[in-house]
Amino acid sequence: MADTELTGAEIVVRCLHAEGVKHVFGYPGGAVLNIYDEIYKQDGFQHILVRHEQAAVHAADAYSRATGQVGVALVTSGPGATNAVTGIATAYMDSIPLVVITGQVPTAAIGMDAFQEVDTIGITRPCVKHNFLVKDVRELAETMKKAFYIAATGRPGPVVVDIPKDVTQNTCAFAYPESVSMRSYNPTSKGHTGQIKKAAQMLLEAKRPMLYVGGGAVLGNGAEPVRALARKLGFPVASTLMGLGAFPEPDPQNLGMLGMHGTYEANMAMQHCDVLLAIGARFDDRVIGNPKHFGKEARRIIHIDVDPSSISKRVRVDVPIVGAVDQVLDDILTQISGTPDTPELKAWWAQIELWRAQDCLKFDRTSPIIKPQAVVEALYKVTGGNAFVTSDVGQHQMWAAQYYKFNAPRRWINSGGLGTMGFGLPAAMGVAMAYPDAPVVCITGEGSIQMNIQELSTCKEHKLPIKVILLNNGVLGMVRQWQEFFYEERYSESYVTSLPDFTMLAEAYGHVGMKIERPEDVEPALIKAFTEHKDQLVFMNFITDPRENVYPMIPAGKGLSEMILI
Repeated sequence: MADTELTGAEIVVRCLHAEGVKHVFGYPGGAVLNIYDEIYKQDGFQHILVRHEQAAVHAADAYSRATGQVGVALVTSGPGATNAVTGIATAYMDSIPLVVITGQVPTAAIGMDAFQEVDTIGITRPCVKHNFLVKDVRELAETMKKAFYIAATGRPGPVVVDIPKDVTQNTCAFAYPESVSMRSYNPTSKGHTGQIKKAAQMLLEAKRPMLYVGGGAVLGNGAEPVRALARKLGFPVASTLMGLGAFPEPDPQNLGMLGMHGTYEANMAMQHCDVLLAIGARFDDRVIGNPKHFGKEARRIIHIDVDPSSISKRVRVDVPIVGAVDQVLDDILTQISGTPDTPELKAWWAQIELWRAQDCLKFDRTSPIIKPQAVVEALYKVTGGNAFVTSDVGQHQMWAAQYYKFNAPRRWINSGGLGTMGFGLPAAMGVAMAYPDAPVVCITGEGSIQMNIQELSTCKEHKLPIKVILLNNGVLGMVRQWQEFFYEERYSESYVTSLPDFTMLAEAYGHVGMKIERPEDVEPALIKAFTEHKDQLVFMNFITDPRENVYPMIPAGKGLSEMILI
């Protein structure tokens, strides 16, 4: 039922209310001032003022990853929109549902090189699931409904809604659609029954089976059926970087993370299995290494994914199943009546245990210098494995993935596909807004943290008790590692020689700063941060070994069994 006439700005706010939005991350500017004026008048959602538009989108992204809801960001035209592009691309690569509202110059000025004008639709087209330019206020409500629907259904992703300023001023009768239907967009959720039966039979016939769990299992709410299937079958499970937490990492069936910095046992099992069930994963280069090497071993592959374009994209599969991960796994479970307990499966587990005995994640625990791995282990111990952990990108990201044993999905928040430095702190803000009473930790490096360090101001304004774990080795760690291995130790521009005093910097923003330099002080400092300073942001500067590398490592272009172990 239509209400009295509303302005476009009022319509935007009403649409957000209708979608149940509770938090919007943004930064005002001329093209969106009408919307901000309406935000001022309402109390249906909270607006979080960031200090940079990139951070707004990262925060909305992490909010979505942690909650499963559509994240919302609001930025102005021109540089506001271009600053947001890195965040949009980050969400696109990891299939995160966002609605990003961008301001635009008035419709009559579009294409005239007006002040703060950019072609937002053209710029974002390669890194969005879809985008809209709304030139008529009468189309605004339906467009917003479509944006939320497209973002959240099928393979999720970011949707940009670009709104010229005059559209936010113009008026029309408002009625928010209950649903939308688009002839060209009909995502599949239910898998093909025949393929599901084939998959179940193939799993029961397997002698060396493996479950390969990707980010789609987390985003598709597939953690529970993944756990049920793995326990019913007794099969080994390994996860991608994005799939961590879908299956409990401390569980003996879990072989750990796969890929370039995955465990020896996970990678060897992936290479030598005879039946592989890929769940919401895409066989990307950082997981299987060289496809030719991967293809040398004969195996039958079942691939479940909501996105048909991801199936057989890099690796040919035998049983493709297009559908929502949770629904397909539930259907497979109904097809499996017995529990395999064969001599072949026992022999396969015996081989896996031999690989596991390599203890590929061991490190020097007697070092007089803090080892970054030890910091993450201590963090896991102090938090009981119950924290939300965000990370930036680099060595610290891999150590977090290797040594923090995630027990639940949506607790590990990182930029996997794009690898965006500067993601960690604004991501932690998004999670902390969603779960104000939960422990939220940002694991970062001294290079990454400085890319969005201004968000310490946002954290102060909103009293966000994030714990920042800086693994400070004084170097761009992953760059230095690659230069050591592959560039004959020519350390070109990888050392940081003008670092700030992070303790004083944190205190200047009004937070608690700590500097930890001795291994014996690591755990006590963490305990103090989570007890005495539970309600404050604590910036913990751990001075770590600058020569430490991330192992195992598969060099670029090599295969899964060609790992460097130490």
